[in-house]
Amino acid sequence: MPRRRGFGERERFMLALILPAFAILIAFQIVPILIGANASFRRWSLFNPEKAFVGLENYARILGDPIFYGTVLPNTFLFMFASVTAGLLSGLGLALLLNRRFRGERIARTAVLLPLMVPPVVAAIMVTWMFNDQFGVVNAVLTALGLEPIPWLISRWTSLGIVILTDVWLWTPWFTILILAALQTLPAEPHEAARIDGAGAWPLFRNITLPLLRPVLMVCITIRLIDAFRVFDIVWTITKGGPARSTEVFSIYAYKQAFVYLNFDLGSAASLIGAGIIMVVGAVLYKALSYAVEVSR
Repeated sequence: MPRRRGFGERERFMLALILPAFAILIAFQIVPILIGANASFRRWSLFNPEKAFVGLENYARILGDPIFYGTVLPNTFLFMFASVTAGLLSGLGLALLLNRRFRGERIARTAVLLPLMVPPVVAAIMVTWMFNDQFGVVNAVLTALGLEPIPWLISRWTSLGIVILTDVWLWTPWFTILILAALQTLPAEPHEAARIDGAGAWPLFRNITLPLLRPVLMVCITIRLIDAFRVFDIVWTITKGGPARSTEVFSIYAYKQAFVYLNFDLGSAASLIGAGIIMVVGAVLYKALSYAVEVSR
């Protein structure tokens, strides 16, 4: 029988490099997930940790909560699709404008990147003050124009619109950078052939540029949809889920269950339900991405 080869010096060196990162992953990712999964099957209130096993009771309570299926999930999916769609269209438009030679090209590209340098919490605080009903610059402009000031943050739809607008402003440069990089790597021959055949700007974009960009666009959409599903910072800073819990998204709901209402069991169950939802969304997007890549070949 062939003798099994042991770990050599190279393998031991590779393990020595991997083990610290692996230990950190276990300590700060895997262990908290296992603790949360265990808590989701128990009656685990932080002020009275009984820890009695209750099976799927916590999941049933979350799924049966009218706030969860009537407000939280609609808000989350509305935020996801509205923010990603607006950010994608804005980024695509800016990328097309910047993908040409003009005076001040470098200055314009640098200016587009400025929102990426602003921390989301700082941007959310800035937006909150801008839309303040008493001291905000937006209402000051409306008053100067002879219009009535609007209490922006006491209505569900205006508050949610402000949150979406903030997220779009923060993430449009990200779309712009990736799409602009893709535009600059597209082959020139199909575009030149189409121009020779007399194709205008819109047919050229619709029939050649957009299909060639499809794989990049699908990757951008997939990453942003998953990230938008777990948004927390700007929603918490601007509205904290208010008024009257009408702008709660999924992450705010799970946070409040665990750390405001001190129901660690319900918060953990909500988090795992969210993980299941995002896994389904990710699988669907992965299939769509694979199809888009195959079609574009």
